[in-house]
Amino acid sequence: MLIQVVHSHPVTDSYNHALFQTIVETLGRRHEVIATDLYREGFSPAMTAAERRSYYQSPYADEAVADLVKQLRHADGIIFCFPHWWFSMPAMLKGYFDRVWAPGTAFAHDLEGGRIRPLLTNIRLFGVVTSYGSPWWLTRIVMQDPGRKVLFRALKPMCGPRVRSFYLAHYDMDRSTSASRTAFLARVRARIAEV
Repeated sequence: MLIQVVHSHPVTDSYNHALFQTIVETLGRRHEVIATDLYREGFSPAMTAAERRSYYQSPYADEAVADLVKQLRHADGIIFCFPHWWFSMPAMLKGYFDRVWAPGTAFAHDLEGGRIRPLLTNIRLFGVVTSYGSPWWLTRIVMQDPGRKVLFRALKPMCGPRVRSFYLAHYDMDRSTSASRTAFLARVRARIAEV
């Protein structure tokens, strides 16, 4: 399989970057990997005026993100590695979805009928490896995990009904320990090795 790993964290000596490296290295033993580090690649999350103007008119002006669109269209799987900040994905990753998972690439609009048809049916694996500063009960019970809802109710469906998925999260990072981080890293390595 060709699997793209999309990473979004500004600090290379962060725990999240260590997760990204673990995912890429573990996948690389059995699969071809496209390692996409949005910060290191200088990705601009801000949608351009041309992109927005063409959003509901074909063709979408994807010239500035054409390489990322090409990678997405050719991948058999995609894994996102990022932290949740304020119960949501970082702005860098949100910008990636805004600009790259656009009409003509991720979905086709039926504006009159109000429906969206998924176009990323080449993606057979949709994975997430993430962290939260808050404990699980605050994230899932009190806040109702809005970031996870966006990923699994809005984005994953663009891959079609047969896509396999997984979601791995390290909660309570603000009070994490060396032992909790090591255990989660081992859990990530084991799950990725099964891909």
